[in-house]
Amino acid sequence: MEKKFIGAGLCAGLISGIITYVFARLFLQPQVSAAITYEEGRASAQEALDSAGAHAHDHGEVFSRAMQANLGAAVGSIAFALCMGALFAVAFTLLWSHVGSRHPDTDPRWVAAALGAAGFISVFAIPYLVYPANPPAVGSDETIGARTSAFLTITLVSVLAAVASTMLVTGWLRARFGGLVSALAGVAVYLAAIAVTATILPRFDEVPGPLMNGSAIAYPGFPADVLGAFRMYTIADHAVLWASLTTVFALFLTALRQTRRPEAATFQPK
Repeated sequence: MEKKFIGAGLCAGLISGIITYVFARLFLQPQVSAAITYEEGRASAQEALDSAGAHAHDHGEVFSRAMQANLGAAVGSIAFALCMGALFAVAFTLLWSHVGSRHPDTDPRWVAAALGAAGFISVFAIPYLVYPANPPAVGSDETIGARTSAFLTITLVSVLAAVASTMLVTGWLRARFGGLVSALAGVAVYLAAIAVTATILPRFDEVPGPLMNGSAIAYPGFPADVLGAFRMYTIADHAVLWASLTTVFALFLTALRQTRRPEAATFQPK
């Protein structure tokens, strides 16, 4: 049964990756294009201000913008969704081996739904609140390593804290204090871990301001509407990913239940 779960996760990841790419192509890509246009215009303005040409930029590209927006984005979206689908299936297998053995009447689709919600919150939403996504032209090249490390750190802490909180709720606390108290305690432990980590990690505020030529504005700052739309559609894009991944995986679980022998109604893993 575990192999079927993994297969279902990969198939769900593939389908959700295609759906996510289409959504991003329709809604996110225009914001990326607008950011690239701003970046190129600002670079040209900077070069015009620098008579010595010290700040000239090399705009040579290995891949064209069209290839990056189409083939590159499609491959990246599907590859990421496949990874998430595989990890989702592994997490579901471990979780169901615990829940299904203790509560055999539990519908596995509800377990998948809870896992999808927890994954969206811990893998994306909480790290995103600490370090929101930025379009091209936002962020300094000098801090890209620090920003990447900080984001990976908060994501790792978020996932580990979510796992620890879940074990705390379903284990020691639940047996002694009941479901409600243990759930509140688990949420408190999770939020405390995130708050402490976010306080320790560095902050980055690198949205470009106006390019000045003395007291005059040579080129405006990064447009707030593009930044806001990019971040809003990024949230929606990941919501589509996790919702479609969870839904398709739950449909596969329904199909697996229907193909099992009538006497194996508890859907126990083996």
